[in-house]
Amino acid sequence: MLLDEIVLVSYIISLTVLLVFASHGFIMIYYHNKYQKNIPTEIEEIIENKYVTIQLPLYNEMYVAERLINAVCEIEFPKDQLEIQVLDDSTDETVDVVRKVVEEKQKQGFDIVHIHRTNRQGFKAGALKEGLQKAKGDYIAIFDADFIPQKDFLKRTLRYFVNDKIGMVQTRWEHLNENYSILTKIQALALDGHFVIEQSVRNKAGFFINFNGTGGMWRKECIIDAGNWHADTITEDLDLSYRAQLRGWKFVYLRDFTTPAELPSEMNALKAQQFRWTKGAIETAKKILPLVWKANIPLRIKLQSTFHLTNNIVFPFILLAGILNVPLIFIKNSGPYENFFNFMSIFVIAFISSFLMYLFAQKDIHKDWRKKIALFPLFMAGSMGFAVNNSRAVFEGFMNRKSEFVRTPKFKVTGKDDKLTTNKYFKSTKIDNSAFIELILAVYCFIGVGASIYFAEIAAIPFQLMFFIGFACVSILSFKHSLIKNTE
Repeated sequence: MLLDEIVLVSYIISLTVLLVFASHGFIMIYYHNKYQKNIPTEIEEIIENKYVTIQLPLYNEMYVAERLINAVCEIEFPKDQLEIQVLDDSTDETVDVVRKVVEEKQKQGFDIVHIHRTNRQGFKAGALKEGLQKAKGDYIAIFDADFIPQKDFLKRTLRYFVNDKIGMVQTRWEHLNENYSILTKIQALALDGHFVIEQSVRNKAGFFINFNGTGGMWRKECIIDAGNWHADTITEDLDLSYRAQLRGWKFVYLRDFTTPAELPSEMNALKAQQFRWTKGAIETAKKILPLVWKANIPLRIKLQSTFHLTNNIVFPFILLAGILNVPLIFIKNSGPYENFFNFMSIFVIAFISSFLMYLFAQKDIHKDWRKKIALFPLFMAGSMGFAVNNSRAVFEGFMNRKSEFVRTPKFKVTGKDDKLTTNKYFKSTKIDNSAFIELILAVYCFIGVGASIYFAEIAAIPFQLMFFIGFACVSILSFKHSLIKNTE
């Protein structure tokens, strides 16, 4: 009985944490409706005397580097007011690809420089900081290698620097290869929740938002005043964003102007990206939250910032809930806990809250939103499947275990005819050891599905299935992509 009670208490704690964070979706929807008429202020298109530096941080991007540079050079802006820095930390053929295309663009009259570092000190933050020291522009636009900025990007974003306290303008990410596979469709659904609702709502309601690392424009003075780029976390963009806003700088988020980008199309690459984002957010929370709570800012901003910076701590509790789900089926059918389990039905609110937030996001930007939101159960299952990978990231972040900035490989895969198997970076991505644990958990959760059917626990079957499907899909795709690489 004591063991049963320990399991029940642990489960109720994990579900309570998940309920608190998931129910935040209701708050987002409330503010979404309250502030939907708040539109960022812009001025007439005035670009005279505005000198811009575009920074392109690269690390081993041989397939997409030329595409990026070509797209940037097609941006409509006076050449005599534009500088392009290719911040290249590459150690492979990318260096030669970049050198060649930069020389061609220089002959065409572009002020473009190839800054090649060989030490990767500070990783992306270090490259951006070094480039900033040499930058001529008063405004700094940043694009990662997998992005293709629109031709009017500079003209559109510069309009929102309406006063001297606007420090950054961020555009919404659009997805070049959303329809490539189920994996990319689910990623698009997940990212739309962040970019359409969370970023937009926080900005309109006066909360802090974050620069998303790319697809945005900074005022150079803002970066310097906030202390410049720091390399002590692996989410340097989130870190600088909060330091700048704590200094009084204002950010603008453009929901309706997009910058297209390529989504990871391979599971191990996606896991590496998720690990970096999750761990970096925890590192930033540890660093920034004490400053937030000491700052002379409204309590509502402190609370919202806390939710924003700490929401990744849900993953260990998702993992714990998945593990405890199975014994709970047997406990329920062997002990006097009927009232307890009836009470637990309240936690379905967490599912409803999350669903509504992603529903609103799809309805706001897609005409075929019904088709897209139908993937929500798979998205939820995927979130559960990533619990092992992301829980490890959370623990490493809390334990101050430093790690290399592992870039997300870019495969230049945007259409159905594009193939991963011919890509050098696809062949070099490593299967994460977490795949073995995920496979074991998939088998374990399948036992929970069988037990739920045997005991006729109808309400438990959907959640047992989502845990099983999540762990199974994440592990199988990890192994599948690795096996394809090894047989090529």
